[in-house]
Amino acid sequence: MYSLPLDIQVNEKILESVWHGPAPEDAPTLIFLHEGLGSVSMWKDFPQKLSQQTGCGALVYSRFGYGKSEKCELPRPLNFMHEEGLEVLPEIIARCRIQQYILVGHSDGASIALIHAGSDSADKLLGIVNEAPHVFCESLTISSIQKLRENFNSGNLRERLKKHHKNIDLTFNGWADVWLDDEFTKWNIESSLPRIKVPQLIIQGNDDEYGTSAQVEAIARQSGGSVKTCFLDNCAHSPHRDQQSKTLKVMTEFVRNLLVI
Repeated sequence: MYSLPLDIQVNEKILESVWHGPAPEDAPTLIFLHEGLGSVSMWKDFPQKLSQQTGCGALVYSRFGYGKSEKCELPRPLNFMHEEGLEVLPEIIARCRIQQYILVGHSDGASIALIHAGSDSADKLLGIVNEAPHVFCESLTISSIQKLRENFNSGNLRERLKKHHKNIDLTFNGWADVWLDDEFTKWNIESSLPRIKVPQLIIQGNDDEYGTSAQVEAIARQSGGSVKTCFLDNCAHSPHRDQQSKTLKVMTEFVRNLLVI
C-alpha cells in the first residue's frame, strides 16, 4: 500500500497526479476523472477513502489546464471530452501500466468516462461509477454556468478556486467558453451508450443545479449493460462532497460487487 505523487507525461507535458493504495499489478485501479472546474486537490481525501474501503488502487489526476498540470491550448475544441476519453485517458492507462480498472467520473469527468467506455480501448474496464453525468446539453446547465461566470467575474468564486489551480483564468475560461458556445448546445454523446457493456452506477443529487434526471434516464435507457441509479436528497452537483458518507457507501458496495463477478 502506498500514497505518492506521480509525474505522468503525455504529449511531452506533465500531468499532476497522485496514487493511493495497491499498485496496478496487485489490484484493480480506480481512475478518478474530475468535474469541469476540478483538480486533484478538489477531490480532497475521497479517493483515498474509496481505495481503502474497496482494496483497489486509486489514480487521481488533473487534466491539462487544471490544478498543477501543465496548461492546455485555448480555445479548447468543442469535442475536448472526446479527446480526453479517446486519446489522453488510454495513454495514461498505458503509461501507468494499469491493468483492470474502474472509472469514477464527476460531471465532465463522468461524460469522459462514458465516451471512453463506449470505445474500442476499454477492453480492461470493469465498470463505471459516475456522479452527475451529462450526455447532452440542457438549458439548466447553460443558465447555471452563465451565473457561475458572473460570480467568477464579480464575486468570490475566483478566489475560492484560485488555491486549486495554478492558472485560474485559463482554467475557468477554457471550460466556460466551451459550454457557453452557441454550437455546444448540439453536443450529445448518447451514441456512445449502446456500446457500453460494463455495469454502471450513477449517483445524482435531486438538487443538482447543472443537470436533471433526464441525463440519468437517457443513460439507463440506452446503455448496453446494467445501470444502477442512486438519487440523493439534500444533494446538489457534487454527491461526494454534499453527501459523502452515503456516496462512499453506495460506491463501495458497487465496486466490491464488481470485484466478485
